[in-house]
Amino acid sequence: MHDPMRRTGTFRVALSAWHRRFGPREPQRPRHVTPPEDRIAVWHKIAYGLGGFVNNTLAAAIGGMLIILNLGFGMNPALVGLASAIPRITDALTDPVMGFISDGTRSRWGRRRPYIFVGALFSGLSFIALWFLPVGKSELWYFWYFTIGSTIFYVGYTIFATPWVALGYELTPDYHERTRLMGVQNFIAQLAYIVSPWFLWIMTNTAWFSTPAAGARGLAIAVGIVACVVGVIPALVLRERVIVGAGAVVEGTPVVTAGAWAAVRRNTTTFFRGFATTLRTGPYLRLCLATFLVFNGFIMISSFQSYVVIYYVFGGDQELGARYTGYAGTLGAISTFGVIALITWLATRIGKQRAFFVSTGLSMVGYALKWVCYDPARPWLLLVPAPFLAFGLGGLFTLMGAMMADVVDTDELQTRQRREGMFGSIFWWVVKVGMAVALAAGGLILNATGFDVALGGAQSARTLYLLRVADVWIPFIASGIAIWVMAGYPLTEDRAYEVRTELERRRLSAG
Repeated sequence: MHDPMRRTGTFRVALSAWHRRFGPREPQRPRHVTPPEDRIAVWHKIAYGLGGFVNNTLAAAIGGMLIILNLGFGMNPALVGLASAIPRITDALTDPVMGFISDGTRSRWGRRRPYIFVGALFSGLSFIALWFLPVGKSELWYFWYFTIGSTIFYVGYTIFATPWVALGYELTPDYHERTRLMGVQNFIAQLAYIVSPWFLWIMTNTAWFSTPAAGARGLAIAVGIVACVVGVIPALVLRERVIVGAGAVVEGTPVVTAGAWAAVRRNTTTFFRGFATTLRTGPYLRLCLATFLVFNGFIMISSFQSYVVIYYVFGGDQELGARYTGYAGTLGAISTFGVIALITWLATRIGKQRAFFVSTGLSMVGYALKWVCYDPARPWLLLVPAPFLAFGLGGLFTLMGAMMADVVDTDELQTRQRREGMFGSIFWWVVKVGMAVALAAGGLILNATGFDVALGGAQSARTLYLLRVADVWIPFIASGIAIWVMAGYPLTEDRAYEVRTELERRRLSAG
């Protein structure tokens, strides 16, 4: 027997749900408007972005020039890999230490700028020296020279990069202006990846250099000069924001005590305590985990696209496959500039968290399109996913820097400390360690597919299928998990402005 009252109640619930979804909306509250005093001048944004260009140029050069150790100096590829891996361990360890030192520095020039200036010169000059290897030495000699030399280079690179990253978090207190700053920075920094694919061509160009070794020396001089000249611009042009009454004297500030050993012990203890506190920050862990998933999901299968294009789409034709891979790469690089501009604009309209959902979701569309667009019958279709794929990393590194600055404010509210250096350094430490793990895992997955280079275009159907599965669905699933992780991110636009208001009230009462 049907109950008419129950049916009426059900109808009302359904009508209410329909009205909430499709009915007239209440007027939205006006977005927060950036006050003039919180805006960063365009030339200051460009100056900060030039630091990103140097950062990416050095990173691309140290990786892209490694092949010359094999082609120009005859080193075994296994030794080349080992010589490049060992210094990265040192690099990962020195990042948090440099962040701690920068946070605790007190000087008339600020906490960041002195290190940016010295680090730019140090990294540029050491990079030049790294590639002046004499001809005719043994493999072991080259191994130790490059291992020790690149370790020294990475120390200079850390001295430059860690304070530069931290400086970006403190240039403005405004939620939206931080997004605009990181958009400009990422746009300029991406220019390095337009140039870097030509590094091998430059070093092996016989019209310019007699040998690849000579080409490496010439290119190293050019890269080193760019680092020295352009890298110091952020230190010379930008000014660190003075935060009165902010409690900016970090708990880990080096202090003078009764003895040197006591000072070392105190600062070491404080460093690890600050490290642990940073890792317990909930919103920060979500940013780190989401970045790990999106970035390393891409890195893990970064080489698989070439295998799929060459051996599945073109049946083993390396020349044709490499050409189309280059077309797709160039289209993706160009699309990234548009992505950065779009996501920067979108984040100021709908918030950073939602903009992350949009950018990562569109990259997932690109990954899924690879399953149908990588078609041997219509190879030109492989260009279709490229613009969508650009949303993955293009949106990620535009938004994460801006969101990290909001996290630093929240941390100050809780701990009464300004620790931009520690947050930035641990974030990039997670990225670097994750990259190493992803590259290693990618090699294991490639072996698991059964791929055998000796077979050329005669790879088995199972191998080609597994290559495609890994190429498409590993980053697709990793990106989906990243969206789920960021769904619980609590620092909305309203909350960020609440935190800022409370901080300013506290600073005012403090002096």
